[in-house]
Amino acid sequence: MTFAAPPPYSGRLNTLVIGGRIDADRALLTPRGELVHGCADALAEKLAQLPATTARVDVDMSGVHFMDTAALQFLDVLRDFGRRRRLPVTATRWNGQPRRILELAGLNTTDPLNSPTPAQPAPLASAVAQERAERLHVLQEEIEQLRHAIASRPVIDQARGILMATHGCTSDEAWHVLREASQLSNTKLREIAAAVTAGATPDGPRPPEKLRQALSRALSRRRSGTGGGPP
Repeated sequence: MTFAAPPPYSGRLNTLVIGGRIDADRALLTPRGELVHGCADALAEKLAQLPATTARVDVDMSGVHFMDTAALQFLDVLRDFGRRRRLPVTATRWNGQPRRILELAGLNTTDPLNSPTPAQPAPLASAVAQERAERLHVLQEEIEQLRHAIASRPVIDQARGILMATHGCTSDEAWHVLREASQLSNTKLREIAAAVTAGATPDGPRPPEKLRQALSRALSRRRSGTGGGPP
């Protein structure tokens, strides 16, 4: 028996698809996509559809390529399901960015559902809770940085292509020009790239004077060979 769940909400296509199969009394679930807002609800719906005869649930996480703190709710749903049904549940084969998130959260990267949770005395429990809160804060910051990098990448790549075509520089040189112009003008790299990209269209606005001067200086230094080394 095989099954698949549609994306949990229509705003973003293919955010999470939960496939899988039933072998005798064992359910194998295979999430694909991102563990973000709505993933816990999608999982709860899928678990509710499992046959009453299910005696074990294994979740293969190798198809998940991104997750944020909503993934902790995803794990809570799995853990609660195992407790209520009194059956073993595993979530294994984590890799890439999701594995890094588990590390930051202080969870077992092999199977976070089976991390040891020994009882702690009250003062120590408080310290553990504080450490987890600090790790969660670091986790949220890293996720936001990654989201920003993902959102910025297309416009930065476009700007690099424009500089390569306009000034005959290599991809690495174009990257250094953008980065140096960002430093010289005290402007975010994405804003520099957006100004270059917008100015390349026939009716596009010229970059502000401060950015034009910074780009000009960065290009001059690149031509003279006084710029930084490769990234």
